[in-house]
Amino acid sequence: MMMTQKSFGGFQPNRKLIGAGLLLGGIGAVAGLMGTVMVGVALATAGRGWVRQLETPPSERAARAMQQARAASQAGLEAWRSGASIN
Repeated sequence: MMMTQKSFGGFQPNRKLIGAGLLLGGIGAVAGLMGTVMVGVALATAGRGWVRQLETPPSERAARAMQQARAASQAGLEAWRSGASIN
């Protein structure tokens, strides 16, 4: 059975309404993206200010924590070895 234009005759969307909806949707998407960017910039700025006012920089804190972890690991290994040799 061949479809003709008459079989779709009842479906005639309002093109102006579709165009207006697409336009408003695009405007809303752009506004949402701009809002997201503004929130990101505000959070990044606040984060930079917070890091600047810290007494110890995060990189120094991380290095200190890594050094402490290595020392604890070495102490545990030495304790395990000395405990294993006693038995």
